[in-house]
Amino acid sequence: MKWAKVACDSLMNTFNAGELPPAHRWHYHQGVFLCGMELLWENVGDDRYVEYIQQYVDDLVDEYGNFYFARDELDAIQAGLLLFNLYERTGNLKYSVAATKLRNLMLTLNLTSEGGFWHKDKYPNQMWLDGLYMAGVFSLKYANAFNEPKLRETVLHQERLMRKHMRDDQTGLLYHAWDERRRMPWANPETGCSPEFWGRSLGWYGLALSQFLDLFPESDPGYSELSLELGKFVQALVRYQDKESGLWYQVVDKGDQPDNWLETSGTCLFVYTIAKAVKHGIVGKDCLEAAKKGYEGLINVLEWDDQGGLVLPDICIGTSAGDYENYVTRPTSKNDLHGVGAFVMACVEMDSLIVSNP
Repeated sequence: MKWAKVACDSLMNTFNAGELPPAHRWHYHQGVFLCGMELLWENVGDDRYVEYIQQYVDDLVDEYGNFYFARDELDAIQAGLLLFNLYERTGNLKYSVAATKLRNLMLTLNLTSEGGFWHKDKYPNQMWLDGLYMAGVFSLKYANAFNEPKLRETVLHQERLMRKHMRDDQTGLLYHAWDERRRMPWANPETGCSPEFWGRSLGWYGLALSQFLDLFPESDPGYSELSLELGKFVQALVRYQDKESGLWYQVVDKGDQPDNWLETSGTCLFVYTIAKAVKHGIVGKDCLEAAKKGYEGLINVLEWDDQGGLVLPDICIGTSAGDYENYVTRPTSKNDLHGVGAFVMACVEMDSLIVSNP
């Protein structure tokens, strides 16, 4: 837990909440980092963290629940995860109004022929793994908070479509994106899939599945279905972990290529996902050891800045779907928010796991 605290404190000391980059924007980069911070707050109870989260939201959401957000993409929904705890703690209706605006965004999104959400309007007829986390976890929280159980079936439908069209039976991994019309340069003419298994997109998928299990009633048939799929997915991930470092590669299944490289944000998300699967009793000791090795690998690559702040290196900047060269030539950054947010999530989950399984 101390690593999670140091990571959050380092960014809090660097940025006022509203200045988290990109400054004064409703954006999933800030949302992922602050969701990690919220997990930390739930475990340590230090109200500095929840107050910082509220400062970010209040910088953007006015007293009537109005705020500017992109209305043509799933990414805009993710930061809405921060609204539920704020509404529960304060009772301020502006947070529920804002959450309802994001929920209603899903009523206007374009759909594939089978009802799959387009990831963004500028990516027509495409589903991306990222979207399952960006909108799915919010949908389940909204279903539980505001009694709209039909949203659970929507979430299950989106996940089933991704497995149907994007999972590779040989590896057990899922391709980053799928183009129903097969019009993108990267689209396989037969399957419509992009050609590679990109680490962070797989991380978003695993994060989504593992958090879905926290939000689905165990009596719901969807819970058993998701548990089975999470177990299969984790077993597939473990097979591609780098044995020496404990990390995973940018293109997950091609660690033997000299221009491929070990990437931290995807590794963080994989460690979190595996830890959650262990906690749910879905996978066993072999996966527990993989989670420990991945966590230790992350701690080994941490750096420090001149002010003594924690720095997470080797985070792939945001990227669209593409071919192998597209992924391995992407620039890296340090302390990118979705990387640090994923690191905090991994640390929080690993803390109790290591204590109970030393």
